[in-house]
Amino acid sequence: MDRKLKVSLIGTGAVAVIILVTVCAALIKRTVPSKEVLPLAEYYESQDGKASVILDDHIYEKKALIIDNYMYLDLETVVSMFNHRFYWDENENILTYATPTELIRAEVGNLAYYINKSKQNTPYAIVKTNGKDVYIALEFVKQYSDMMYESFHEPERIVIQSQWGEVSFVTTKGEATIRLEGSIKSPILKKLTKDSKLRIVNEEEVKENKKENKKFWKVVTEDGVIGYVLKSEVNTIETETLESNYEAPQYTHIEKEYKINMVWHQVTNESANANLLNLLDGTKGVNTISPTWFSVNSNKGTISSLANQSYVDKAHNNGIEVWALVDDFNPEVSLFEVMSHTSSREKLVNSLVSEAIKYNIDGINVDFEHITKDSAPHYLQFLRELSIKCRSNGIVLSIDNYVPASYNAFYNRKEQGEIADYVVIMGYDEFHATSKESGSVSSIGYFEKGLKDTLADVDKERVIMGIPFYTRVWQETIEDGETKVSSTAYTMDSAWKFMEDNGVTPIWDEATGQYYGEFESEGVVYKCWLEEEKSVEERMKIIGEAGIAGVSAWRLGFEKKDVWNIIIKYAN
Repeated sequence: MDRKLKVSLIGTGAVAVIILVTVCAALIKRTVPSKEVLPLAEYYESQDGKASVILDDHIYEKKALIIDNYMYLDLETVVSMFNHRFYWDENENILTYATPTELIRAEVGNLAYYINKSKQNTPYAIVKTNGKDVYIALEFVKQYSDMMYESFHEPERIVIQSQWGEVSFVTTKGEATIRLEGSIKSPILKKLTKDSKLRIVNEEEVKENKKENKKFWKVVTEDGVIGYVLKSEVNTIETETLESNYEAPQYTHIEKEYKINMVWHQVTNESANANLLNLLDGTKGVNTISPTWFSVNSNKGTISSLANQSYVDKAHNNGIEVWALVDDFNPEVSLFEVMSHTSSREKLVNSLVSEAIKYNIDGINVDFEHITKDSAPHYLQFLRELSIKCRSNGIVLSIDNYVPASYNAFYNRKEQGEIADYVVIMGYDEFHATSKESGSVSSIGYFEKGLKDTLADVDKERVIMGIPFYTRVWQETIEDGETKVSSTAYTMDSAWKFMEDNGVTPIWDEATGQYYGEFESEGVVYKCWLEEEKSVEERMKIIGEAGIAGVSAWRLGFEKKDVWNIIIKYAN
């Protein structure tokens, strides 16, 4: 063979060998699993004095504090994730938790807490603070919340279970590895022995078979390591049901065996109490009356009172319960200040309940209409605390609310429906004294939607719907090219007479479910959507069909006498 040819063949062969070796090396590199181990301390981003939190199937963004070998979670996490009824008073540094019958309180750093004034000792401080940051002992949270946890060490971490129901899991066939990502080249997080139990994280994807073509399952180990395991290393998927052994406290309610037919009685001075029987004369079926007796009159939680024993006795003699109203209408009082201090809330609660017991009052009707988004959490805590005292003394608790809207969602009617006996919806003031345009006090659509939206959050047995016994006569004038609007509240009779005296015969308006009339005099346009028997019946039909607890009307003395014949047809 020619020497040059031999050399050429040898060179070609060498190149081929090199290529083969390179390909094989690349193949081996790609197919041989990585032996690199990622330390768990690095995986969890461990920090001294802190523990990582594995919440259900993910590593939580915040860490727990380790204080004297006990785990503490920040208040925001506890409230948002586990139990929205834990309440912190940053003014007086008191943690409060309200059950249906117990008021539980703990002060910062104390190794004790109080249940309805009874002292309980613990081996740990229940609440700790670091400046404005508040932390609660997880052991204490667990007593009152639907969750469980387990601690692990090296590195420090806690695994929390707070979601329940059916889950998917697999067990390892033999030795297996959990990797950081779904690749054999990804670092190892943990080596597993045979029969290790792994909960599958992407359960929805399992159910929908979206990842059957993939080689890995995303799983979480029992000690909180979240990563990927080869499907070939585990057995067939099984399911089990995670069940909680936590028993939530049950709220009991005072529920009348009859439909509530309530009317609010505006009482502005002592002498007005004497007019009760005159105002009740001609009514029919009224079984509950709510006099406007109490008003919060200081930031310390004190109240003014117009309560009257003779009034209560007269009502009871006529088979009528008295649910005394408390309002927040005093402009010199900051409801935020009152509600956000434990001492002033306690003062207010005790004052109201004391008055109810003193005068044999059957119920308290809370009519706070100036709650802001900032004061809402404190207001709800006040209601929880008031409900405990009312419940233990057999006092009916009812709470007045606006018609549900995005701007008042923080009133939290759903929570009210849990803790109170009745949630009262004021189905009026669609257009009110400060409105910039004329309109109905309560159109039929507004009323119906208000009830429907309430029932989405509150059981019908808890709901009382308020109707108006008043209307507004609107005056529209043109000033500098702009329409200026003002209004005056009228009783049913006086509004109708006002229209008739000005030559107007109101006509029925299907859109609003009311009679409507208007006229012009001396450059002023007068408009009125009237309330009377027919408009009341349209609303009572809605109330009757919904099967709710009853009706309430604002206010006694403003009605036409014949409306009571309409009301008792649906509230009896």
